[in-house]
Amino acid sequence: MSRLTHPTHQRRCGWNAWLPERHVQAPLAGHQHADIVIVGAGYTGVAAALAWQQHRPDDRILILEAEQVGEGSPGRNSGFMLEIALANDAHPDELARMSRLNALSRETMAWLRQRVEQQGADCELQHSGTYRAARSELGIEALAKYRRFLDAAQLRYETLDREALGERLGSRYYRQGLYSPDCYLVQPAALIRALVDSLPSAITLHEYSPVRDVLANGAGWRVITDEGEINARRVILANNAFSRALGADASRLTAIYTYAALTEVLPEPQRQRIAATPWGLLPAHRLGCTLRTTQDGRLMIRSRYSYEREADNARIERELRNSLEARYPDLSPIRFESMWGGTTGLTYNGAPLWGEIAPRLFVSAGCNGGGIIKGTYLGNALARRAMGLATEDIPALFGQASWMPPEPVRKLGFHLKSRLEQRKASEET
Repeated sequence: MSRLTHPTHQRRCGWNAWLPERHVQAPLAGHQHADIVIVGAGYTGVAAALAWQQHRPDDRILILEAEQVGEGSPGRNSGFMLEIALANDAHPDELARMSRLNALSRETMAWLRQRVEQQGADCELQHSGTYRAARSELGIEALAKYRRFLDAAQLRYETLDREALGERLGSRYYRQGLYSPDCYLVQPAALIRALVDSLPSAITLHEYSPVRDVLANGAGWRVITDEGEINARRVILANNAFSRALGADASRLTAIYTYAALTEVLPEPQRQRIAATPWGLLPAHRLGCTLRTTQDGRLMIRSRYSYEREADNARIERELRNSLEARYPDLSPIRFESMWGGTTGLTYNGAPLWGEIAPRLFVSAGCNGGGIIKGTYLGNALARRAMGLATEDIPALFGQASWMPPEPVRKLGFHLKSRLEQRKASEET
C-alpha cells in the first residue's frame, strides 16, 4: 500500500487558476495541542469542523491541508451538486432508504446554498438540472435502469430523443437521454475556497501541512507534519483514499485518478448554440464522458481513469480532445485552455468507509464521485458521532465499504475490468 497521505498532480487545477490569488494560511510549525484535528480541508473536513465548532465552541479545532485550498481534489471535480442520491438499483425494498437519502441530499444542498449566499461568495452557483445521455446499446441499457429508479422513486424527469438533445446540447452525438431538474452546477474551486475562507476564527487552518503520520499517544493522538506536530484528543481523517496511510482500512479503499479539461471561450456563434444557457451532462455508463458549460461560454469534459497514479497528462489531453471533437466536430481543432487530473476515493460496492476505526480516531472516505453533497453530509455526521451526539444510521443508509482483494490482484482486476468495459462502451468514452 502507498504511504502517500495526499495526491500529487502534474498540472495546476484549471478552476483554481482562473480565480484571484488568496492569502494562504501558514503551515503548521512547532508543537501544539488541540481538542480535535481534522486532516483535509475539503467538503468533508470543513463540514466536520463547522459541526464541531457549533456544538463545542470552546474547543480548539485545527484543520491540516496538504496543499493550498482550491488545488486539492475538492477544487478539481466537475462541480455537479446533485439533490438526489445516486443509486445502483430501485427495488421496492430500497425506496424508503432512497427517499431518506434524497431528503438528506436536499437538506445538505440547502445548507450549502444558504452558506454561500450569506457570505456573498460568487461561486457561479446555478440551478441547472442535469442531463444523462447514451449512444451505445450498453449506455442505453444503463439509461433505462436509471429511468426505472427515477420512476420507482417518483422523481421528476423528461425523456429526450436525439433531436431534443441536439437542440439543448448543440450535439447530435447521443441517441437517447433524459433531463432531471435536481442538480446545481458550481465552480468547485470557488466553492471550497469560499467555505474555507469563511470559517469562524475559532477554527484554525494550516495549509501546505501534509500529515505524515498519526500515532497513538496515551488517551489521544500525535499528528505529525513536516514542520510540526499536534497532540490531540481526537482525530478525523477527511483526506479520502489517502487516509489509508494514516490508519484507515486499505482493504476497502482505492485511489482513482480522473481527468478534466476546459476549452477556450467558444466563438460567439458556437457559444450561442452550445452554451447559451448553463447545462451539465453525466454519462449513462460509468466510463462515459461528463460534460458541462461554464458561465463564460466554455465546454468542460471529464473522462478517463487511472489506478493509484496519475497518467501522462499529454496523452490524456489528446484523448479528451478526440472525445470532445467526436461530440462537436464543428469545433475541431479544439483548444484546451487547461487540463488537469484529480483523485477520488473508490470502494468496491460504492459505500463509504465511515466511522470510528480506533479509539477517538475517525474516518470518512470513499465518496465514489459524489463528493460535494455526500462528503458534506458525511463530514457533519462524523463530527456528531465523534462528539457522542445522535446521528442517522449511516451504515443502514449508505452501506458499508466492502472488502477488496490485496495487490497485485486488485490492480489486475481494475485494469481487466476497465478494458472490458471500454470495449463494450467505446462510443461512450
